[in-house]
Amino acid sequence: MGSFLSQQSAEALARLVRLDGEESAPPLERMRAIRAVLHHLDADPAALSSVRDALAAGSGWPEIAEAAGLKPTAAKWRWQGTDDEIAARLSAGRKRSIRPSSVPTDLPGRSVAEAAAQLGVSAQAVYLQVTRGRLISRTVELADGRSYKRVFLPGDALPSTAGTSAHSLDDSPEVPTNTDRIRTDR
Repeated sequence: MGSFLSQQSAEALARLVRLDGEESAPPLERMRAIRAVLHHLDADPAALSSVRDALAAGSGWPEIAEAAGLKPTAAKWRWQGTDDEIAARLSAGRKRSIRPSSVPTDLPGRSVAEAAAQLGVSAQAVYLQVTRGRLISRTVELADGRSYKRVFLPGDALPSTAGTSAHSLDDSPEVPTNTDRIRTDR
């Protein structure tokens, strides 16, 4: 019986086995070899071939999904249909995953998640500190109606109350409060 793995998968697996036999194999090389095997096996046509053989032998999607460690819907999305249909689905998925985020990157202050990471606390702790007045937060409203909570840590520059900048305040007091709202025209 011949090999069912692609040449790239077989070579990556052989390299990992070689490293496994070397007592002095560098740890980063071992990690690279493990990741290469996973990468090649995930993309190997042997998986699709095995799925098609299992379907022809009478197995259903629940059994195929269980064998692959997936949910039936995910298994169908990955392997159901012709080669062209599968390629089209995968291509559409890649296009969606590379779209840029719709969240503006030039907002004042920091997001709650960024502030939490900077402080080494949870997002809930940031909200609690805002409520207690230890941190300043504002809601930034964009012209299209979207709004974002922004947190200003000690030392962060607060947006000016007058101005021609992209972010301007509407009738905000000189000393910011936790409920200030910033409007921006985009």
